[in-house]
Amino acid sequence: MPRVTLETLPDYARYLITAAEEAFAHYPGPLTVRLPQLELTAHVGPGVLADALGHAFVQAHDGLTAQSACRIFIAHPGIGGIPEPARWGDAHFTEYGFAERLAGEGLRGHYFHDLDFWQVYDPERRIGVQLMASADAFPPWEPTAPLRAFLHWEYAARGMRLTHAGTLGANGKGVLLAGAGGAGKSGTVAAGLLNGLDSVGDDYVLIDLAGGVTARPLFSTLKQDARGFARLGLKQRLGVESPLNWQGKHTFHIVDIAPRPVPPALDIVALVVPHIGGGEASSIVPVSRRDAMIALAPSGIMQMPGERESGFRFFGDLTRLLPSYRLSLGTHPGEIAGTIADFLTRVAS
Repeated sequence: MPRVTLETLPDYARYLITAAEEAFAHYPGPLTVRLPQLELTAHVGPGVLADALGHAFVQAHDGLTAQSACRIFIAHPGIGGIPEPARWGDAHFTEYGFAERLAGEGLRGHYFHDLDFWQVYDPERRIGVQLMASADAFPPWEPTAPLRAFLHWEYAARGMRLTHAGTLGANGKGVLLAGAGGAGKSGTVAAGLLNGLDSVGDDYVLIDLAGGVTARPLFSTLKQDARGFARLGLKQRLGVESPLNWQGKHTFHIVDIAPRPVPPALDIVALVVPHIGGGEASSIVPVSRRDAMIALAPSGIMQMPGERESGFRFFGDLTRLLPSYRLSLGTHPGEIAGTIADFLTRVAS
């Protein structure tokens, strides 16, 4: 099995793209996903990832679709002449050095050592390859937000950003919910949806800073741990209890609990940092821009390969554009949703 070093990395990335294109005839019909300003075509064989591509996205239906297109090959040995994944042979591997080496050649990429899982992307040609050792040799988080890295690179090239945050809104106005795992972000999104508010996504949303702060949907997946699942009454609501994911959480989709179809966008009017308050009632108070930046930026940057400097600039601009608040969460989903709805009415007016 060949080994890749920083010196040979760009040539290996180009080799993977060429090999995938030459194997084009060996793929079944492509799957097309319509996203904001982008038509994504995936060449993928049957299986978990093909299923995920069919249900993990919120398809765009407005005039923002198809301003450009990209193609991603989900490849593994057994498809045409697709090779075995190479292994990394440089003892001095760093994510930063890896990304910088490819960026210097106009490419993007990511390597997950545990599975020899490669993702490489040519942003100029808008073509990428996800190379796996076999059809099911992908990280456990991949089906929840499939091809996330490619979308990150594609949208980052346009000045937008996949952001690790949740959203809630009403009448086209919304808040961005930021915080590390366990802060209550996902439970707040679910509580809001169950009590009449809208959302364009939890975990990852597309943020555009042109003309203000706009959040658009990409992924439809919601997650809840067992305690939150029970507290929100989701077992009864969904009818069946979904299997637990790799984090021990139930997964379901926005449309399963949303009061209306997912809106094409929310104009974001505030950045809100939730935390488990422990009291009966929720409250919202101003928080410093520094604390808001700490809640928003690190996870969003660490979970996206490459583009770190541009990411810090982007999130710095975002926190300058929005007033920031801390949301102390009460214990009742309806009361939490009502607090956010009242807050939206005040801030958006």
